[in-house]
Amino acid sequence: MATIIIPTPLRKFTNNTAKLQIAGGTIESSIKELTTNFPDLKRHLLDENGRIRSFVNIFVGDEDIRDLQQEQTLVKDDTVVSIIPAIAGGL
Repeated sequence: MATIIIPTPLRKFTNNTAKLQIAGGTIESSIKELTTNFPDLKRHLLDENGRIRSFVNIFVGDEDIRDLQQEQTLVKDDTVVSIIPAIAGGL
């Protein structure tokens, strides 16, 4: 099973769980499984069309999925997936 690391701001939607085990496949199927198991996460990760929001960065290992095959990036059993929401701020 692949491991998805949940960032601190989103852990309140996963019963304060920092790491979750998800079946392999693709990023798309992994995020779908994650949001099915934790429906409150859906609005934070996916837009109204079910696509990963532009401000949510997802890494497979050390690589941004935007530099790979995006949602179709393969997720193997030993893969570590990190969800990193963008942080807005100012001066």
